[in-house]
Amino acid sequence: MRITAEALSWSVAGTTVVREVSADIAPGETVGLLGPNGSGKSSLLRCLAGLRAPDTGAVRYDGESVRDWSARRIARHVAFVAQDSGADSDLRVGDVVGLGRTPFRDRWRGPDATDRAVVAAALERLGLTALADRSWKALSGGERQRAHIARALAQEPYALLLDEPTNHLDVKHQLELMELLSGTGRTVLVALHDLTLAARYCDRLLLLHHGRLIASGPPADVLTAERLAEVFEVDAALAADALGHPQVTYRGPLGGAPQTTADRSVPRPAPRRGKP
Repeated sequence: MRITAEALSWSVAGTTVVREVSADIAPGETVGLLGPNGSGKSSLLRCLAGLRAPDTGAVRYDGESVRDWSARRIARHVAFVAQDSGADSDLRVGDVVGLGRTPFRDRWRGPDATDRAVVAAALERLGLTALADRSWKALSGGERQRAHIARALAQEPYALLLDEPTNHLDVKHQLELMELLSGTGRTVLVALHDLTLAARYCDRLLLLHHGRLIASGPPADVLTAERLAEVFEVDAALAADALGHPQVTYRGPLGGAPQTTADRSVPRPAPRRGKP
């Protein structure tokens, strides 16, 4: 499914958070959404997911305005995973994942064989089968995050929009999740803070700064030392990793506290360079 933002703006309490963002995400493309805290990533994702109506501009799914779609129709096409979902629940993990089937059921009908099979498959893909009967309250933050992603997969959407889904996940599960997302064949837009992870798994990157889209393109084009200094206020170097993807090495923050004498006495290691 193609997702298009046309001159999208959204504000709250008189403050413009998203400013005239235009972007086009092609069917089956995995796109990383980058930017520092407060750059408008979460707000843009919610507008694109149909959860917030933009002040100006339009969101289109396959050329159709989302304003003309019902919430049920949107939920059958797009799954949204929030950055931090509610943690207080007496439900079992399998029940939480089963909520992803809600858009496909009549109000009074319980899950059928198809629903149960889809939920079981989603639990398995996120490594949660053994936790299906566990209480939601007994899960760690990382396990809850994986369960929310499994719930999104259970929707069988055409597009997945995820807001910092690697939060709370250890390194192994971060890599597994990004492998899964980039290999679904679905349209994926994922907000990330880990720039190296985004560069490795995303086809394209969108970079936000103060609510504006300032760069869009392949990771090697978007991630430059000059741009990271401007947007993230860090002194960074880039090199290719062992697989040829851009890898970011941070020397330190720009405009931070001056180095101590002890700091200056220790030379900085040269950035490691991957195999060509």
